[in-house]
Amino acid sequence: MLEVSHYTKKYGKTVACRDITFTLPDGSVTVLLGPNGAGKSTLMKGIIGFLRFEGRILVNGRPNTAPESRREIGYIPEIPSFYPNLTVAEHMEFLARAYELEDYADRAQELLERFGLAEQRKKLGSELSKGMAQKLNICLGLFTQPTVILLDEPFIGLDPHAIKELKSTVERLRAQGATLLISTHIIDSVDMLWDRTIVMRRGEVAADVSREELDADGGTLERLFFSVTEDGAGMREEG
Repeated sequence: MLEVSHYTKKYGKTVACRDITFTLPDGSVTVLLGPNGAGKSTLMKGIIGFLRFEGRILVNGRPNTAPESRREIGYIPEIPSFYPNLTVAEHMEFLARAYELEDYADRAQELLERFGLAEQRKKLGSELSKGMAQKLNICLGLFTQPTVILLDEPFIGLDPHAIKELKSTVERLRAQGATLLISTHIIDSVDMLWDRTIVMRRGEVAADVSREELDADGGTLERLFFSVTEDGAGMREEG
């Protein structure tokens, strides 16, 4: 479970996020939408613990900065960043040692096979194509078996097979009780995955709607997005 209460982030006099509050239950997929500058990335970075902020964020009942919480959070950033001189396999091993994982070899192999990287185990970080880098990014984000997972533009750069695999993985994780928050501009990529959507505009929550509510109104995710952002959006940060 992820609880965000009155989250506010300021950069000097500029307010990037203002008084954001929501609770995401176990076994749910929430889509975070909003144009560039809406505050999505600032929110994500606050949840993962990269930023200081006003308000409170709890991960499974604990502050998000607690050591136990950090082990429960998985983060798949929009822009992968790897050690250029480590291979794909060594990146997995490095993370396993950092988290003091035991008996992780089979888990690592399973993820690499699932996302088509098993034959690229010996490739260096500096040798990875954009698509390979995104696949490794996903593998690393899921490797520690987190219960709260943040995915920032996870479909960018993926081939159709990897997109299908990631969608299946999201559905499987939800069935296992994980809490997933997916930030994306590609609305079609998540159209059948989500249980709830939060649309941000100018650093604030402009809409917070469940799939059932939207279906009852006969709406679509795309129409909802444009209805609350069509006049242009916030200017505060790259979202």
